[in-house]
Amino acid sequence: MIAEGAEVLAEAVRGDLVECAYLGHAVLVDVQGRELAAWGNPDEVVFTRSANKPFQAMAMLQAGLDVSDEHLAMVTSSHSGEPFHLERVVAMLDSAGLSVDALRTPPDYPLDRMERRSWLRADRAASSLAMNCSGKHAGMLATCVVNGWPTDDYRDPGHPLQEHITAQVAAFAGKPVATVSVDGCGAPVLAFPLRTLAQMVARLLSTGGHGARVVEAMRSYPALIGGTHRDATAFMQAVPGLIAKDGADGVFIVGWPDGRALAVKMVDGGDRPRAAVVATLIGLVSNDPALLPDWRERPVLGGGRPVGQLRGAAALSRHLAGMHVST
Repeated sequence: MIAEGAEVLAEAVRGDLVECAYLGHAVLVDVQGRELAAWGNPDEVVFTRSANKPFQAMAMLQAGLDVSDEHLAMVTSSHSGEPFHLERVVAMLDSAGLSVDALRTPPDYPLDRMERRSWLRADRAASSLAMNCSGKHAGMLATCVVNGWPTDDYRDPGHPLQEHITAQVAAFAGKPVATVSVDGCGAPVLAFPLRTLAQMVARLLSTGGHGARVVEAMRSYPALIGGTHRDATAFMQAVPGLIAKDGADGVFIVGWPDGRALAVKMVDGGDRPRAAVVATLIGLVSNDPALLPDWRERPVLGGGRPVGQLRGAAALSRHLAGMHVST
């Protein structure tokens, strides 16, 4: 069970009372994949969700995907649907000789609140292009075109593209996929132990070739990975050389320039406590606990004004006590 062995990683305080506690699992590893610190059960098997995109992108490059670093960043993204995101997805499809109609992402509205409101005010219909995974799907379609694979059913687990991606990601993990299901975007989603996910990030940071290209693309275009108001983008912009990637339902990965890597899974799947947990850990591991204040402590409101805060729990710093964490 996902909650078994979990630890309180975040808490919401209203006034003087801890009103809510948020359970999760997390693990920090070094460049060799050795555990430096752990919270909850680091061997809990989790669906990697969109935290898997950097590894999927690497598999697409191995299959012959030929795109710029800018478009490669879009392949790894869970974008906010801002105009600069959508323009690049369209450009990637154009380069492959395809139109937006080729996308099989479920129609959706932009994740960015301002963009979503703008679409609703303009009475624009939900669009496969606006769905946050359309960059990954554009990369998948372009990979199919390079290999002469059919594009209509590219999401199917038995499609040559998906068989290739699954095999390559499992080989990179050095461990069989625990189970496969369907992600929110309709493509296959893979499950691994959380520890394995952290070790994959550490390996990605130290590998050359296609892996190095993925890392460089993420570092070079942080705004494309998430968006103007998104935590993954803010974290990368705040810490030079950091890579960060969110996944749905409380999953997050982080990699530092020195090869250390973090994987987090919140039991309740909530993004709000997850952001506070990850921001707190980034500050602690980066030896700058005051880093990312707007993400580390989020206001709890009463009557429209702050009356408390949602913050990382004491366990986060307690497990890192005494560990040398200089970058």
